[in-house]
Amino acid sequence: MVALVPLHPGPLTEAAVVSVARHGARVDLTPDALTALATGRAAVEKLAASARPAYGISTGFGALATRHIPPELRAQLQRSLIRSHAAGSGPEVEREVVRALMLLRLRTLATGRTGVRPETAQTLQALLNAGITPIVPEYGSLGCSGDLAPLAHVALALTGEGEVRAATGELQNASDAMQSAGIAPIELTDKEGLALINGTDGMLGMLLLACHDLERLLNTVDVTAAMSVEALLGTDRVFAADLQALRPHPGQAISAAHLRRMLAGSGIVASHAGPEDTRVQDAYSLRCAPQVNGAARDTLAHARAVAQRELDAAIDNPVVLPDGRVESNGNFHGAPLAYVLDFLAIAVADVASMSERRTDRFLDVARNHGLPAFLADDPGVDSGHMIAQYTQAGIVSELKRLAVPASVDSIPSSAMQEDHVSMGWSAARKLRRSLDGMTRVIAIELLTAARGLDLRAPVPAAPATAAVVAALRRQVPGPGPDRPLYKEIEAAVEFVHSGAAVAATEAVTGPWHDQAQEGRA
Repeated sequence: MVALVPLHPGPLTEAAVVSVARHGARVDLTPDALTALATGRAAVEKLAASARPAYGISTGFGALATRHIPPELRAQLQRSLIRSHAAGSGPEVEREVVRALMLLRLRTLATGRTGVRPETAQTLQALLNAGITPIVPEYGSLGCSGDLAPLAHVALALTGEGEVRAATGELQNASDAMQSAGIAPIELTDKEGLALINGTDGMLGMLLLACHDLERLLNTVDVTAAMSVEALLGTDRVFAADLQALRPHPGQAISAAHLRRMLAGSGIVASHAGPEDTRVQDAYSLRCAPQVNGAARDTLAHARAVAQRELDAAIDNPVVLPDGRVESNGNFHGAPLAYVLDFLAIAVADVASMSERRTDRFLDVARNHGLPAFLADDPGVDSGHMIAQYTQAGIVSELKRLAVPASVDSIPSSAMQEDHVSMGWSAARKLRRSLDGMTRVIAIELLTAARGLDLRAPVPAAPATAAVVAALRRQVPGPGPDRPLYKEIEAAVEFVHSGAAVAATEAVTGPWHDQAQEGRA
C-alpha cells in the first residue's frame, strides 16, 4: 500500500520527504492548506489590482525590475519567466531529487505565503501523485534567488511544455504525459511563475536525502571499524564509557557504545588481552574511530537542525505576510544550506579516509599481526586485496577533492543585481557523489575486515561481528585463491547501501536507536 503524506501549512519531516521522493508516497493538500492558499491568493489579487508597483507582479525580474508591466502583459510576463529560466544544461538529475524538489515547493505553496491559486498547487500535487517527473538538467542553479533553473523546468512541465519521465520511466512531452494522466496544464497568472521558482527546494531536498543516507553509513562504518579493531588484534578497552565520558561529545558517545556492543564476547579480543600483550596503544585509525565517526555524527545532527529550520520556512520573493502585505526579502539565499552541505562533504571525506587506513593495515605484514600479506591465499602467487585498496585510495582521493567547499565561490549574475550567490546546488550535487564514494570505501573495508576475521579462525569472533560476516558470506565467498574482485565489491556496496550490515548487527545487539543513553552512561 502506497503511503499518503498530508500537506498542511506547517512543516514536513525528513522521513516524509524521503517517503515521497524515493518510495513514491502520495501527497494530499489538506483543507487547511487549501484555505491558506486561497487567503494568500486574495492578497496577491488585491495588490495586482492596485497602482502600487509590486515586484514580479507588475514589474520585470532581477535587473529588469524597474520596468512596469501593464495588466494585459502580465500573463505573458509569467509565461516568459518560466520559459527563459528553464535554461539548464547537462544530464538529467535523478528522479528522487526532482520529486523532493517538487514536494518541497508544493509544501511552501501550501503555506499560503506565495500567493498562487489553489488549482496551481493542486496541479503540482497531481504531477507528483501520477509519478510524472519533469526533466531537470544538472547545471543551472547558483543557489540564490532559489534554485531557479531546476524549478523552472518543473514549472514548465506544469504549463504543458518541456519533457518529463512518465511513471514508467518513458521520456514524453509534458502535454502528452499530462493528457494521459487526466491532468490539465495551467495558465500562469499574476506572480505564479515567480512563486514556482523562487525557493531553495533543490538544495534542501538533496540535503534531506543525504542526511537520511549518511546516518545509515555512519552506523555501518561503526560496524566495519569494530570488525577491523577485532581482526587487527586491537583492544576494546579504549571504548569504555568512563573514558569516553571525559570528552562528552554526543556523537562520540554513540559510536563508542556501538563499538562496545559489537566487540562484546569476542574470543579474538580476549585471546590477546593478557599481560603477555606488550602493545599499550593501537594506531589512531583503530583507537580514535569513535572520535572521528562521532564528530561526523555531530556534524550530521547540525545539518539536520539547519534542514529542519528550512522545512519550517516559507521561501519566496516577494512573500505574502499574515497581515496581507506582500514584501520583498532575501530569504531565498541558500547560504545556510550550502554551508552544511559543504560541511557534510568534509565529514564524509574524513570518515572514509580513516576507513581506508584501517583497510591498508590489514594488507601489510608489518602491521597486521600475523595475517598473510595482502590477505592473499598464497602471497606472491595471489595478490589478495592489494588492488581493492588501490580502488579505495582512488575514491578517497576523489572525496578529498569533493570536500573543497562550493559555498566560498560566488559569480555575480543578473547585471550585478544578484551579486553574491551561495552555490548551494553545486554543494548538494557533489555531496551526492561523496556519499556514493563513501559507500564504496566502507564496502571495501567490510570485505577486508571480514576476510581478516575469517583468517583468525578457529579463534571465535564476537557474536555481532560474526553475524555480519555470516550475512556477507551469503553474498560473497570467503578467503581463497584470487578471483575477480569487482563483482564482490559491488555486492558489498549493495550490502552496505541496503543497511544489511547494521541489520545483522542489531539482530544480535538489539536496536541501535537506544545507544545514545548507553553511550552517556
